[in-house]
Amino acid sequence: MESSIKSLDQIYCDSLTHYSRRKTIPVQIGDVIIGGDNHIVVQSMTTVDTMDTIGSVEQSIRMIESGCELIRITAPSIKEAENLKNIKSELRKRGYKTPLVADIHFTPNAAEVAARIVEKVRVNPGNYADKKKFEVIEYTDASYQEELDRIRERFLPLVKICKENGTAMRIGTNHGSLSDRIMSRYGDSPLGMVESALEFLRICEDENYNQIVISMKSSNTQVMVQAYRLLVQKLNEGGFKPYPLHLGVTEAGEAEDGRIKSAVGIGTLLEDGLGDTVRVSLTEDPEFEAPVAKALIDRYTHRAHHDSIRPITKYPIHPFDHAKRMTREVYNFGDHNVPRVITDISKINAITPKEMKQVGHFYLPELDKWKMNDQGCDFVYSGKNAIPFMLPNGMKEIQDLEIWNQSKDRGNKFPLFTLAEFGSTKEFHPELNFLEIADIQIQEAISLVENRTDTVLILKTSNSHSMPALRRAIVSLMNADVKIPVVIKVSYPDQTADETMLYAATDVGGLLIDGLGDGIFISLEKEKSHTREEYLDQIKLHNATGFGVLQAARTRMSKTEYISCPSCGRTLFDLQETTAMIRKRTDHLKGVKIGIMGCIVNGPGEMADADFGYVGSGKGKITLYKGKEVVKRSVPSERAVDELINIIKEDGMWNDPEEM
Repeated sequence: MESSIKSLDQIYCDSLTHYSRRKTIPVQIGDVIIGGDNHIVVQSMTTVDTMDTIGSVEQSIRMIESGCELIRITAPSIKEAENLKNIKSELRKRGYKTPLVADIHFTPNAAEVAARIVEKVRVNPGNYADKKKFEVIEYTDASYQEELDRIRERFLPLVKICKENGTAMRIGTNHGSLSDRIMSRYGDSPLGMVESALEFLRICEDENYNQIVISMKSSNTQVMVQAYRLLVQKLNEGGFKPYPLHLGVTEAGEAEDGRIKSAVGIGTLLEDGLGDTVRVSLTEDPEFEAPVAKALIDRYTHRAHHDSIRPITKYPIHPFDHAKRMTREVYNFGDHNVPRVITDISKINAITPKEMKQVGHFYLPELDKWKMNDQGCDFVYSGKNAIPFMLPNGMKEIQDLEIWNQSKDRGNKFPLFTLAEFGSTKEFHPELNFLEIADIQIQEAISLVENRTDTVLILKTSNSHSMPALRRAIVSLMNADVKIPVVIKVSYPDQTADETMLYAATDVGGLLIDGLGDGIFISLEKEKSHTREEYLDQIKLHNATGFGVLQAARTRMSKTEYISCPSCGRTLFDLQETTAMIRKRTDHLKGVKIGIMGCIVNGPGEMADADFGYVGSGKGKITLYKGKEVVKRSVPSERAVDELINIIKEDGMWNDPEEM
């Protein structure tokens, strides 16, 4: 699809090439203002039982002191909603004025109580006035309108209470909990998510109530990004006010996976200036979430001062659905191939087979054999430090041109060219050559590679507005109909492991979401001198991050995926401990998706993408799912993991872990 910038780009963001925050109306939440000209606000959610007043207060204080500016607390029934008054009072006594948000599912009466106490309520359109039975319902226009009238009657009291009490509201659509009514009319789609929110938003606007924030959350980063973009387009198209956006990836998971997945979804939107408040949902204690969100947000403090990027006048990407850029196949890059991982080992001289475990492959000296790993890189870049031993099949070496020219085995190693070298050399590898360029060299590169069938482009940028600069260069290739595969190369100065994961996930993941990029290459080139051990640690981090980004963007599944909720006061078991236990037993199941949900609110709907599900259904009781179908109910928690594994085995998706 080709669309002009005027008809497409300006609908969902201010600019594809110049950083600019989307201008929204300000929404007042206590002393905090979301949107307008205000900074992006960090928020999180308590995990303590809401009826535990002191526990909730003390956890809230830990969250506030870690950087949280809004505290969300679940209110599953009227008694929890009423206890919000005690929590708020105790926080105020201790000198904390941070606004509170009541999280509501299924219980309009609890929302109406909470709206008189706290500064903001969050409602989910999928379950505020509807129950989910996974039924397909045929509607006429008249019968559908009757349903909308029913929703209005159910929702209107809350709108009036919020308006009277100066209480803000988040209309928070979740991909996994769309109502049967929405699913029947719009399907399981970003459009269904958007329309679910707009139905409630129209009621608010009819009442002249606009203190509203909107979210479009999903555990699938592609769906999440598409839904937010489509929401902005529909708000503009429908003449709605420009409401602020709350960004989050539902059930992102724990540790590295949770950070990377959150950054792929949230970072992609922040790059285009979308987002006014952020929550990073990790299966960890909530005080660990705010620093991760802050690290993502802080990249944009001075982003508007980036180097200029040539404007886009013809945009060949449709931003509301995923389609991989069409490229020709070169060796094992492009076309139908999954994106490749190139890991930089160029700072290590005389590397040994044992040290190659850092890139995911294990040498077994007693057998003189290699054990290949699903998260072992496809290529290593050795630069000027040629590898002094034979690599296993399935992993190849990339060398700087001057080293490759001197190599005795040029057939099994591949050269990396600069633009000047590529234009002047007479000798190329017959199958695969790598040309490394900066984004601003793209026009010169196009003239050299447009007819080549033996070359892969390695694309990098020095622009602080990295993802849009790289996107602009790939758009130039698309508009020139040049189908060369492109590997995205990123590099960072010395920084924390968290920052490396978050930045790479944003800079590369944002491109992968739009089907751009045939590989990822995290380079060591900007790092200062380290010890050998420190470099090896960085290599391990970069390799794991590369695979994590590809998995989070849904472009290459190389490991088990855990769709686990971040825990809250509704959770019926120790979510962190249970997730760790399930991971220990199942993390060898490549590509299998397992949902681990603390309660029915985050049950079959929220884990919409999961192959199997483990859901709390009562104290010490677990319900097990295959897809959205209940397989076993009320399984004692001490037997539930074994029963889950039996279900996976019965479905034919189990294999025994290999012994190292």
